[in-house]
Amino acid sequence: MYQSTTPARASYECMRHYERSVLINAPVETVFAFHERPDALELLTPPTPPVRVLRREGGLQVGAIVELLVPLGPFHKRWLARHIAYEKNRLFVDTQVSGPFAHWTHRHLFAPNGTGTLLTDSIEFELPLAPLSEWLGGWVVRRQLDSMFRYRHEVTRRYCESLG
Repeated sequence: MYQSTTPARASYECMRHYERSVLINAPVETVFAFHERPDALELLTPPTPPVRVLRREGGLQVGAIVELLVPLGPFHKRWLARHIAYEKNRLFVDTQVSGPFAHWTHRHLFAPNGTGTLLTDSIEFELPLAPLSEWLGGWVVRRQLDSMFRYRHEVTRRYCESLG
C-alpha cells in the first residue's frame, strides 16, 4: 500500500472567472479599431469610481503596458498591467504585473456574428488573502465588474454602431 510522506494540506481554489458579452451591430474591424484608439481606455473607464490612467505604452500589442491609479476605499493603489497576447481583429490579453489582485488576466475576444461582432470580456482573478477575502468581498468585486462592463459595452456599442 502506498503512503505519502507529504503531510496533507487543505487546498483552496480561489481563482474566479467573470465573463460578459455584448452583440454589437458593427464589423469586427470597427469594434477592434475602437479598442486600438489611443484614448480608448479613458473612454471606457466609468466616471465612478474615479480610476486614473497614469501611463499607457505600446497600444494593444504584446509587451504594451498600462498603469492605473485605482481607488480602494479611502486609499489608492497603482495597477500595472502588461499585454501578453494580441491577434488583430480577434483578441488581446492583459495580465496584472502588480496591483490590487493576487491574480488578474483579462481576455478581450472579438468574434464575427452575422453582420455584427460578439465582444466578450473574460477575466480570471483571485483576491489577495483568499479564501477569506473571497468570502468577505467577492460579491462586491463581482458587482463592480458587472457595473464596469455594462458601462464599457454600452460605450463600445454606441460608438461603433454610430459609425454605420
